[in-house]
Parts: sequence; C-alpha cells; structure tokens
Amino acid sequence: MVGYNPASEEAPITAKEAAAAGSAAGMVTRAMISPLDVIKIRFQLQIEKVSRDSPSGKYRGMWQAWHCILTEEGFSSFWKGHVPAQLLSICYGAVQFASFEFLTELVHKNTTYHSQAPGVHLVCGGLAACSATVVCQPLDTLRTRFAAQGEPKIYPKLRKAVPMMYRKEGLCTFYRGLTPTLVAVFPYAGLQFFSYRVLKRLMGPEHTEAKGNIQSIICGGGAGVISKTITYPLDLFKKRLQVGGFEEARMHFGQVRTYQGFFDCALQMAKEEGPLAFFKGLSPSLLKAALSTGFTFFWYETVINVLSTLKDQH
Repeated sequence: MVGYNPASEEAPITAKEAAAAGSAAGMVTRAMISPLDVIKIRFQLQIEKVSRDSPSGKYRGMWQAWHCILTEEGFSSFWKGHVPAQLLSICYGAVQFASFEFLTELVHKNTTYHSQAPGVHLVCGGLAACSATVVCQPLDTLRTRFAAQGEPKIYPKLRKAVPMMYRKEGLCTFYRGLTPTLVAVFPYAGLQFFSYRVLKRLMGPEHTEAKGNIQSIICGGGAGVISKTITYPLDLFKKRLQVGGFEEARMHFGQVRTYQGFFDCALQMAKEEGPLAFFKGLSPSLLKAALSTGFTFFWYETVINVLSTLKDQH
C-alpha cells in the first residue's frame, strides 16, 4: 500500500494519514532498535587502524561492545539519546511518508508514469527523505551526541543540551554533517522504496492480511540491507562530523579527531585508519537496517490499513 495506488478501490491516502502512520511506525520501530543504533554509533566514532587480522580499539566486535557498554554504563545506556531519537523518528517518519505519498500522487496526476513503478518509488522515496532530513537534522545531531557520550555525561538532559550547544558552537552546529547526509539519504531511501517494491512484486500478491504482514517485514528487511550496504560510508562520515566540537566527551573512548568537512573526513580516515574503516560498525548497522526498515514498512502499512478501515466505517 506504500505509494499512491490509482487502481485501488479505497480512497487515496491523505497527507495527514500518511504523516500519522509514518510517525507511529517511526516511534515503535525506534524503541525496538535503539540498542543496535548505540552500538553502531560507537563503532563509527572509534579511531583506530582497521585490520582483519588484529582488530584494535575499545570495541572489537558487536557482542564484545554490548558487554562492554552494559558493564561500564548500565542497561539504560543502550537508550542514550532516546528522547531526541524518538522525536527524530516521529518527525522524520511523518515528513518522509507524507512527502512520498504526495509525490507519487503528483507523478500519477501529471505524468504518464505509473505511481507503483519501482523507478517512481526510487525517485520519490529519495526526494521525500531529503525533505525529511532537512527538517529533522538538528534532532539527528542531538541523538548522535547523546549516544556518543560516555560517563560522566556532558549533556545530562535534552533541554540543557540545546542551549549549551547553541552558546558554545552556534546555530550551524545543529546541521553538522548535513552535506554527506543529503548525499547519502537520496540513494539510501530511494533504494529502500525501490527494493521494497521490487521484492514485493517478486513475492507475489497478498491473499491474506497475515501474508501481507509477513511480506512487509521480509521485503522491508531485504530493502534495508541492500540500501544500507551501498550507502554505508556516507552515514559513517556524517556521524564523525556530527561530533565535531564534542571531543571532551569522547576522550573516554580513545583517540578523537576534528574534521574540516566531508572530504577532509574521508581523506583522514583513509590515511590513518585504512579503507576498511569506511565500513566500521557495518554488522550492527545491517542488523539494525533490516529490523528498522522491515518494521517501519510493517507498522506503516498496518496503521494505514486501520485508518482506512475506520474511514470506511464512517
């Protein structure tokens, strides 16, 4: 049901319905995958030479990192930055899905392309994600800072972090990493929607609601893995840039670096840490991407179906 469907007998999805379903999908999914996100961010920010033979650094594997964080910081640390992360997910889901439904409907009404074509989903999904990124980037920066800090905390609460960051680093700090984010988010989200549509077609029609729900999770998970693998280095660069000016809170985890921009970050990493460093934290990231994308599409379509049923009853 993702995307405007002119062949459907049901009323088209409105922007408000898409926003409500996207928000709900983002909120529930975020609560489920937060521990994997924290582990992924810790790997992405770790400065060390990457070698297949002798891994170094504080975190050397997903399960070792899990145990280390649990022992040193407690179970609740896996939800560090959860408040800004939840705000990010709710806001991002609302803007992304509302924009996507609007754009696919626009394509259907003003072009000869079919709104359910994978290519249309590729372009509309990418553009929708870019619009959501611009709106939600400050929340993403806050989420990264909270997940990155150790003990004792530099930012104890969200309401204190915002004025502290503004006074010390200025308004532009909330948009650190925006360039690699926009460069990455268009192909990432576009490939998500594209792969999801292709995989749904390959799996065949949905004859029952239960089969449709299973298809949403499987196809969404596959789409998440495909898109994340292709665009992963750009997400890593974004995280490195977002913690610039935040070196004090990072000392506990080892070496820190300051980067002047997107290309400087890529060059320094390649020189100091090797090309394999571009894929730090890939394992937890792929697991997170599979679960996150699968459950996002599942919850989105579930909420849309509920809203459509309620609308039909009235």
